[in-house]
Amino acid sequence: MTQPVIGIIGGSGLYDIDGLEDKVWRRVETPWGDPSDELLFGRLGGVQCVFLPRHGRGHPTSPTHLNYRANIDALKRSGVTDVLSLSAVGSLKAELPPGHFVVVDQFIDRSFAREKSFFGDGIVAHVSMAHPVCNRLGDALYAAASGLALPVTRGGTYLVMEGPQFSTKAESELYRSWGCSVIGMTNMPEAKLAREAELCYATVAMVTDFDCWHPDHDHVTVEAVVRVLLGNADKARDLVRAIVPSVGQVRELCPCGCDRALDNAVITSPDRRSAALAAKLDAVAGRVL
Repeated sequence: MTQPVIGIIGGSGLYDIDGLEDKVWRRVETPWGDPSDELLFGRLGGVQCVFLPRHGRGHPTSPTHLNYRANIDALKRSGVTDVLSLSAVGSLKAELPPGHFVVVDQFIDRSFAREKSFFGDGIVAHVSMAHPVCNRLGDALYAAASGLALPVTRGGTYLVMEGPQFSTKAESELYRSWGCSVIGMTNMPEAKLAREAELCYATVAMVTDFDCWHPDHDHVTVEAVVRVLLGNADKARDLVRAIVPSVGQVRELCPCGCDRALDNAVITSPDRRSAALAAKLDAVAGRVL
């Protein structure tokens, strides 16, 4: 049986969590460098939670320069078992207007300037990403959002671009032709690293505006986007308060196998493994190493 500890990664506009009891900001050191910020520890409805503002408080770090490995390692090192990721995105579909939430179930990774794995020369591992989101958490997020009467869609593909510039219109139309639902800059390699760390992971993509394919895109103002962004952040806080008590109950192993993702992933023979890399992997992969 597992006593869950809920990790929450806050996206643009979400730099804290209201309602936490016994809360304290604490620095967590990792062998991969510094995470985006200190982590906020506390309890919500009696459930232990750890919050990390993805870009840091005040948003000083761009998507490309986030230390994704340190962020996920810090959560794992803090005892987190389940990660709820909240992200601001643009919409690639007319039926997903600003203010809409999408509980995504797939990703297309178009990022190219980021470290994407904890493993490498010395210890090689290959985890499955066929189903990159924990369905158990995704279902719980959708149920909680529906219970709050939030405009929400279950299922969709999140196109992760490198940034920091937004798409060209040709790119936006290409991604639409691929059937993508939303576009953002931050959920990869975050989801890949969460899988390597054997963390259950799910994303709520919060639409702030239409991407540039939309005929009204050029008329969207910064003020309008910020207004939606802040409104989404308030709704996200309500969603976190609604879902944590339900997913924080003692449970058995994850039926999706997220917490056992490394069972058959490490391919390097024990006698050829790098001791130095194994030491860095103590939190992420200590269970199998």
